[in-house]
Amino acid sequence: MSGKARALALRPDIKAAAPATAMIMAAGLGKRMRPLTATRPKPLVEVAGKPLIDHVLDRLRAAGVGKIVVNVHYLPDALEAHLKTSAADFDVKISDERNQLLETGGGMIRAEPMIEADPFLVINSDNFWIDGPADTLHLLASLWREDDMDALLLLVPQARAGNHSGQGDFHMKADGRLARRQKGKVAPYVFTGIQMVSKRLLRDSPQGPFSTNILWDRAIDEGRCFGAVHQGLWFDVGNPLAIKATERALQHG
Repeated sequence: MSGKARALALRPDIKAAAPATAMIMAAGLGKRMRPLTATRPKPLVEVAGKPLIDHVLDRLRAAGVGKIVVNVHYLPDALEAHLKTSAADFDVKISDERNQLLETGGGMIRAEPMIEADPFLVINSDNFWIDGPADTLHLLASLWREDDMDALLLLVPQARAGNHSGQGDFHMKADGRLARRQKGKVAPYVFTGIQMVSKRLLRDSPQGPFSTNILWDRAIDEGRCFGAVHQGLWFDVGNPLAIKATERALQHG
């Protein structure tokens, strides 16, 4: 972590306004969450007594984010109906992927005309996190450097990546710039599914469905993809067993 990142992490009184708009990734099929997703989209699966997407809305609300763009594909009517009540205090726009699931990168491109803020937040709806000493979304905003960054990814060390069994995603240099995990090796940091990005990241993008990895790789090559270390708890909630494990961890503090 860079000196600036360390200073901000240790001084939770430092706050920058979070971006006014967040995109919530909510269009996935939720195959790993079956059978719970047989009759409902994954964002409506409950963890600790509340749908996953409502936990995200709570964090956005606390950070002062007022506008959200939510992409939908699988069982979209159920998700839209839920948002009418759970997100009634937000300015909500729906990015409709009913006809074609566009993956993470393509989903961002479809939603981009609806996103007024630059930079903006992008959050996967299957995230469950608890803030550390500082509000996580304010911390990202505090670390943002407009002249240097196209993407700022929230990362968690492997040892604190709840329910995660992969080999990690990124290495982070002293100045915060990211490098990919090399094939066959382990990387120390896991991507949480929470990021702050500039619309510059979306330039000259492919058409149709594609992964955000394409955009990140270009930003990495250009030295414009950075990481910030999450100071609190984070859980990968990708399957029914992970729900139970997360709830047990929360019960035991």
